[in-house]
Amino acid sequence: MKRLLILALTLLAVLPASAQKYKHDRGISYRDEELSPRCRLDVSYVKKAEDRPVIVWFHGGGLTGGQKHTPQELLAKDYVVVAAGYRLYPEAQVSEIIDDAAAAVAWVVKNISKYGGSPDKIYLAGHSAGGYLVAMLGLDKHWLAKYGVDADRMAAIVPYSGQMITHFTERAARGIPATRPVIDELAPLYHVRPDAPPFLVITGGRDIELYRRYEENAYFVEMMKLVGHKDIVFCEEDGFDHGGMAAPAHLLLLKYIAGKK
Repeated sequence: MKRLLILALTLLAVLPASAQKYKHDRGISYRDEELSPRCRLDVSYVKKAEDRPVIVWFHGGGLTGGQKHTPQELLAKDYVVVAAGYRLYPEAQVSEIIDDAAAAVAWVVKNISKYGGSPDKIYLAGHSAGGYLVAMLGLDKHWLAKYGVDADRMAAIVPYSGQMITHFTERAARGIPATRPVIDELAPLYHVRPDAPPFLVITGGRDIELYRRYEENAYFVEMMKLVGHKDIVFCEEDGFDHGGMAAPAHLLLLKYIAGKK
């Protein structure tokens, strides 16, 4: 994995020339009944492409902020990229935010072939709060099952510095201090299982990550291995903090997908 990081960092300064080939359909509602203007997504695709891998991207912001956006680094391989928005706390409870993410992924599964994407090559990725959301969807199958989608159909789950214990916004809503860890039904760690989709877990450097997020993810990875999960990769971006780790992580994701095809 260190070699993969070195390759990603080498490519980081090179902006994807293929981004100019992309078409963009923006502001698509992914719910039959729109609950909020935030429940929309943007699809970036290359015309006439077929059977392409799909990256569904969820932004960070602590579940209380942030906006859907398409990372330009991901527009480099003619992959389909979907940037999904979701409601924020306190407009919605954390469980409702996870449900928004599930509804967005279900829309992708059912519609992405129109954009040249393969419903069998969907990678769920997100930074920070987005990483928490994709981990929950990949591990607790009931969220996607509500929309008729099997979580195990996902090609991989790729949390960037995601919360693996119960999210701090949920804990704050319950009056629990940020320094008191909780692992319950709203924690990815609660749902570790051997038959989950493949995982690529990425964090920043252990000594500069937010709230010791490296250690939290390292523990998650070890628990997944302990229960018998066979396809999980863990990468630490030494020297990158919580915010700065996203850009090189995009390159790691692209290399990972290329290796899976």
